[in-house]
Amino acid sequence: MQANGAGGGQQQQQPQPPQGPELGCLGAQNGEASAGTTAGDQLAHANGLLPSANSGGGSPGGLSVNNGVPAAGGPGPAAAELGGGGGGGGSALKKKKRLSQSDEDVIRLIGQHLHGLGLNQTVDLLMQESGCRLEHPSATKFRNHVMEGEWDKAENDLNELKALVHSPHAIVRMKFLLLQQKYLEYLEDGKVLEALQVLRCELTPLKYNTERIHVLSGYLMCSHAEDLRAKAEWEGKGTASRSKLLDKLQTYLPPSVMLPPRRLQNLLRQAVELQRDRCLYHNTKLDSNLDSVSLLIDHVCSRKQFPCYTQQILTEHCNEVWFCKFSNDGTKLATGSKDTTVIIWQVDPDTHQLKLLKTLEGHAYGVSYIAWSPDDNYLVACGPDDCSELWLWNVQTGELRTKMSQSHEDSLTSVAWNPDGKRFVTGGQRGQFYQCDLDGNLLDSWEGVRVQCLWCLSDGKTVLASDTHQRIRGYNFEDLTDRNIVQEDHPIMSFTISKNGRLALLNVATQGVHLWDLQDRVLVRKYQGVTQGFYTIHSCFGGHNEDFIASGSEDHKVYIWHKRSELPIAELTGHTRTVNCVSWNPQIPSMMASASDDGTVRIWGPAPFVDNQDIEEECSSMDS
Repeated sequence: MQANGAGGGQQQQQPQPPQGPELGCLGAQNGEASAGTTAGDQLAHANGLLPSANSGGGSPGGLSVNNGVPAAGGPGPAAAELGGGGGGGGSALKKKKRLSQSDEDVIRLIGQHLHGLGLNQTVDLLMQESGCRLEHPSATKFRNHVMEGEWDKAENDLNELKALVHSPHAIVRMKFLLLQQKYLEYLEDGKVLEALQVLRCELTPLKYNTERIHVLSGYLMCSHAEDLRAKAEWEGKGTASRSKLLDKLQTYLPPSVMLPPRRLQNLLRQAVELQRDRCLYHNTKLDSNLDSVSLLIDHVCSRKQFPCYTQQILTEHCNEVWFCKFSNDGTKLATGSKDTTVIIWQVDPDTHQLKLLKTLEGHAYGVSYIAWSPDDNYLVACGPDDCSELWLWNVQTGELRTKMSQSHEDSLTSVAWNPDGKRFVTGGQRGQFYQCDLDGNLLDSWEGVRVQCLWCLSDGKTVLASDTHQRIRGYNFEDLTDRNIVQEDHPIMSFTISKNGRLALLNVATQGVHLWDLQDRVLVRKYQGVTQGFYTIHSCFGGHNEDFIASGSEDHKVYIWHKRSELPIAELTGHTRTVNCVSWNPQIPSMMASASDDGTVRIWGPAPFVDNQDIEEECSSMDS
């Protein structure tokens, strides 16, 4: 094996050090010697196996590796000893420091990455100098035979790997994957008889995954190669499909034998994702591509990039503003007020400034709730407890399509659209619960349900309703069944549902904001800070991936939490009376609106004139 000392011109006998494990990782567990090279040879590409020095009697052209650096002259007899070496010209004997397991792992990961970049000579030199091995020699052979499509040799390699694989069934699965690729390549080449032979005499006797074998046999009917590739969802014979095959095969081999594919990139990607998950203010689209981030610094988002700063104050309402809601496409904002009007605001896509688009008048009791239709063409407005009427407006024309009232005794205070956009449900605390069409015609009704808030699920059948019994129940208007989903100990003043339908955000009287998992029917988190009495306050999900939660409060503030953290990450001040409602723009994650009893609507966004210096200063302060 290669000596660590440089070979001198004349051989000089040196005392040999004890052969112990502390003398480096050149032992059999980490590396193996390969055959010697001749005088003019290049270092053999061994994928991490150690090439030995020239065995040709110290020919001047021979290469001796001294920590990866070629030295002139052939090695002395000591070159064959593990960890030691002959010294020339009085050079001192060096002991090679033994690498830790983590160091070896890192070297192998780097080697795999460099190999993927095609820097094979660099990999060889790294493995020689470190004394490590990128992968087991049998695995290297197996890899090469798979990539070259030498299936018989690859099958023989499996026999060598059998002793290194933990599960006896793994070899059968690996053989099945190999033969499947072999079968498909024969079919693509038009060698139907050879493919049939593989199917009958090699794949079927494995008695593994017979269902898949039936599917494979169906490919015999494919008339041409394109048809085969389409039906099999296969890239065709060549590097791409064989690389995918190798990725699957590697999952059955221990990492000590062959590293999982692209292991270093996967670890780095996981680290980046973890840093993003832990970043309280991360509010941009997640990109799993490592090229979109710098690996040289930790990921930190500045609070200045978050919607914590007042961008605009809308003062057109002349009384308390009870509700606000962005349209589903994020281009408009609707605000409802005690002043009997709904104002539609247009969002400028470039400047993110809002301007008054339409004023919808005539809501005698004021507007306490607004719901956009799924296509944003219509808007339904409801009033407070005393209001028995409901208004359905055409947003495009500003015309009233329907003014609905079943009875003067009704109280219609909440509304929710069916996902089909052709129906909606409405109700109130006096026991009304109706399903209606766009003309206000009654389609169905549910008697005796005192409704506080409503939401239609994406299945188009189930309506969630919070009632005066401090619960949320699911009502199915098709089969007329209902079931309990959420039970609280205090009145549920309002609730909203996440886009995926999994989470419910509740504003609970005297308790604040609660997050429930509707699937598991458990209370996930209680958010701290907000002041909630018996006023109706509407909270919302928001930001990219709905990672954030915002709520108004009776202490005149807007509170923002990260979904996973009970403590607020921002408290927004500016309003001078109770903040009744907040709405996060579903298409512009950096924009949020809040409506207050002070008669104003505030539009929140990032800090103005954010530059790199500000962000760096913010990062420094957060680090400290």
